[in-house]
Amino acid sequence: MSGLLSGVKVVELASWTYVPCAGAMLADWGADVIKVEDTKGGDPARYLVSGGLRPEDSRVNANAVMEIGNHGKRSLAIDIKSPDGREIFGKLLAQADVFLTNWLPGQLERANLTVDELRKFNPDIIIARGSGQGQRGPDANRPGFDGTSYTGRAGVAFALTPDGVEFPFAQTTAFGDLQGGATLAGGVSAALFHRERHRHAAIVDGSLLAQGMWAVAPDIAIADYYGNDGVPKWQAGDAPNPVVNRYKTKDGRWFQLMFLQADRYWADFCVRIGRPELSDDARFTPLANLTANKVEATALLREVFAERDLAEWVEIFQAETGAWCTLASPAEVPNDPQVQANGYLLTLTDDKGEEFHTVAAPVQFDETPPEPTRSPGHGEHTDEILTELGYDWDKIIDAKVSGAVL
Repeated sequence: MSGLLSGVKVVELASWTYVPCAGAMLADWGADVIKVEDTKGGDPARYLVSGGLRPEDSRVNANAVMEIGNHGKRSLAIDIKSPDGREIFGKLLAQADVFLTNWLPGQLERANLTVDELRKFNPDIIIARGSGQGQRGPDANRPGFDGTSYTGRAGVAFALTPDGVEFPFAQTTAFGDLQGGATLAGGVSAALFHRERHRHAAIVDGSLLAQGMWAVAPDIAIADYYGNDGVPKWQAGDAPNPVVNRYKTKDGRWFQLMFLQADRYWADFCVRIGRPELSDDARFTPLANLTANKVEATALLREVFAERDLAEWVEIFQAETGAWCTLASPAEVPNDPQVQANGYLLTLTDDKGEEFHTVAAPVQFDETPPEPTRSPGHGEHTDEILTELGYDWDKIIDAKVSGAVL
């Protein structure tokens, strides 16, 4: 039952990707998520260019980031600063279960949308806020994207950058936003459960700074415990445990081993790769010896994996009980049988009839993937939502003429 949150109404006043991703996840779980946009350009994510790629060069008429963070929602374009627009917004909040926003504390205060004011519209509404640095402290009103608050300030880039490289780790698009959105959606769900049980509407707060710290929590803890800069770093291709490492194949692809219990898998592994004489080699067993002689073991395994193409190794390892995988490219992931079997991708069609994919929320209920739904056009559902709020066509036209709605 992918509609687990059926009957829950979420009003989202948020832009870009972090908090909208939380709304998309709630929509995947069945909530009616109404995305409130201004009457001008709407969410600036609609015009976001990722990686310098030109929209006109895409084979489909869709914005990838917009689809990921906004599929399944309805869009209402209103000017909440106008009297008529604020009245509409207030009626919308009065019927909602959740108010979801990435507006910073100062912005909410200037818009007269503080917690106290929001509760005047609806005392039972759950207020969920996502920010760069959190709701308190000297930088609460400082803007933050995942490239700053998550990757930079939280220590993620430092933790993921090997020693000796010229430039630090550079994230891919929305790297921290998607993780932060998932966490915030979980917080909203917990608050909905709490309200159901205890009749208390909680305030839910998340931030990219907190999410980034959670992502590298082991590094932060180890830095504290040992008085260093976190988990010790290793050169690319090196690792303390040679069978928790990645190896390049003959055709230039990569094969990842993840044998955390090396002694459990080592003997069979050596037979599998065609080197049975290494099974009881005192240099590499038990684990203490393997790690002590990791340079020699890693060099041997590099030679072995370079002897065959990736497809051959995949076939050889089919019966392996230890964890392993290939390093898939984003273009390959949609064809993964596990991805297809579990419904991890939503298949949609643009206005030209071209199919495209959007990644679904990473949690399912009752083994049921969500329904494939696209992101809404700017203000696409304005008339529909106003009608649901009790506005007749005369009032809707008046609101359009006054500029309160698009």
